[in-house]
Amino acid sequence: MSQFFQIHPDNPQARLIKQAAQIVGSGGIVALPTDSCYALVCHLDDKAAVEKLRRVRGIDDKHHLTLLCRDLSEIAQYARVDNKQFRMLKAATPGPYTVILEATREVPRRLSHPSRKTIGLRVPENAIAQALLAELGQPLIGTTLITPDDVLLNDPEEIRELLAKQIDLIIDGGACSMEPTTVIDFSADEPVLVRQGRGDAAMFGL
Repeated sequence: MSQFFQIHPDNPQARLIKQAAQIVGSGGIVALPTDSCYALVCHLDDKAAVEKLRRVRGIDDKHHLTLLCRDLSEIAQYARVDNKQFRMLKAATPGPYTVILEATREVPRRLSHPSRKTIGLRVPENAIAQALLAELGQPLIGTTLITPDDVLLNDPEEIRELLAKQIDLIIDGGACSMEPTTVIDFSADEPVLVRQGRGDAAMFGL
């Protein structure tokens, strides 16, 4: 049965953030709020946790998982970013965008797209997500919290009702947007809009 933490959306309680980081570090799957909608996340380097996250979400290894990063410098550690891309990302982060980039060797092979060697990355503008990332000192790996039958979950109580026996922690940070991130593919010469979500694609000239 999962734990349930009520964490202040603007001033996250340090004690609860520390406990959440310990749950992640011990292989736990966590539902947490972001600046778009709720996400399922786990430890970047825990193969068993990543496989469990995929099972809960009902996705296979061809589905891009996303690295949630604290800032642009962390993105540059895990993906190849040229100067033009960096300028666009600097203007758009933190924010409700996921960008697909060529993965560096820092990304475990099981996390990048199996055929294209790309990875999705984002810098969330959410105090709870940022506090947890800071406590961990490294990115989280995650995916939008959508049920296998494509229902987007936004109510922490509903998440608890549906997933309490499948995940380890639900962080109640209040309701989020009902829109997922806008996804931009930067792995080709020019950016391509993959999914229009909460973020304005005009930030990338699209």
